[in-house]
Amino acid sequence: MDTGRRGRSAEKAQEAEAARDELREALAGVDVVLPSLGVDLVSLTSDYLSPLVELGCCRADVAWKLAAALRKCAQ
Repeated sequence: MDTGRRGRSAEKAQEAEAARDELREALAGVDVVLPSLGVDLVSLTSDYLSPLVELGCCRADVAWKLAAALRKCAQ
């Protein structure tokens, strides 16, 4: 891997990690925890994909809390 590509990979990883952290913080503010929240490693290695944040799985009660928080914000 050349230096330019490594630099882009590091930037993509930092971008995805920052987005994940910001989302985790915002969700915590409405008492929602997504335990599987993380960075999709495959997207970090791709030259074509934007970095992806994986939301993962959650319990039904957490999904309802998230839906309620989103509805409240949409009003």
